[in-house]
Amino acid sequence: MSGCSVLNPFACGTLPLAQWVSEALRWLVDNYRPVFQLVKAPFDTVLQSVVSFMTSAPPLVVVAVIVLVAWQLASWRLAAVLGAILFFIGFIGVWAESMITLSIVLTALIFALAIGIPVGILATRFGWLYAVLRPVLDGMQTIPAFVYLVPIVMLFGIGNVPGVIVTVIFAVAPVIRLTYLGIVQVPEEVIEAMRAFGANDRQLLLKAQLPLALPTIMAGVNQTLMMSLSMVVVASMIAVGGLGQMVLRGIGRLDVGLATTGGLGIVALAIVLDRLTQALAKPRRRPGEIWDHGPVAALKRILALFKSSSVQASVENAKPYQLDARAEGTN
Repeated sequence: MSGCSVLNPFACGTLPLAQWVSEALRWLVDNYRPVFQLVKAPFDTVLQSVVSFMTSAPPLVVVAVIVLVAWQLASWRLAAVLGAILFFIGFIGVWAESMITLSIVLTALIFALAIGIPVGILATRFGWLYAVLRPVLDGMQTIPAFVYLVPIVMLFGIGNVPGVIVTVIFAVAPVIRLTYLGIVQVPEEVIEAMRAFGANDRQLLLKAQLPLALPTIMAGVNQTLMMSLSMVVVASMIAVGGLGQMVLRGIGRLDVGLATTGGLGIVALAIVLDRLTQALAKPRRRPGEIWDHGPVAALKRILALFKSSSVQASVENAKPYQLDARAEGTN
């Protein structure tokens, strides 16, 4: 070959990697398409349920639920800020698209957590598993997001469900890594103390390792959410609806206003999800502390006030009968 030499061995020939990958994908599509349709079914079921709920619920109900959750998890100040952001999403005219995007992100989060947390826990139990996973996770977090689209389209087609699948694949790595990291960083003294009191592996995991690793795991959940939101925008290229589709249409038409509106909706949604997960990851000094403030505490105080008022009223109503009974007794 021209230019082939000891100093330039690459000119002598290269591996036909692109051809191998294409042929492997065609073989999978030709021989295992029913398997991929079976894999697609649970994603479709969950996504349709979430989308139908988020799009059919009145906007004010969704805003109220998110505001109450933010108040319960953090403070009324955060609740007010998130409420203002949600009203901003509605008033710029992207509420329906935001709910579709939120549904896709939440569905991807459900499957990413269902896969990532157990895999992270297993990696702490079997050292060889993490040794295998580590280069795979490195590759998953390094490969550009666009590269995932081609095999997903060939195996699963286009639409919202393939968008959820590619989002799960793209965003599952942080929760695996941080679950593993959070558990292995649990102090050895705690583990030894639990072992000394006769705790088995299951009790050690549920009562010590997972509670102590929860802030780190929640950081992984936060990163998974943010990566899911970014991937949903990229996945709009395979006909995934929502805000990403608005941005893609704006870019295709050179419509700056449409692209800006969709982009602002994505930013607002990202802020809401980020603040909620950060509030959920906040360390608690004792179990149940989360219920000591917010709407639950306010409801408890109102119920206690009504209970004390009813008891006082019953006591006041019982006094005349007690006086009458005493008067009859003296007679």
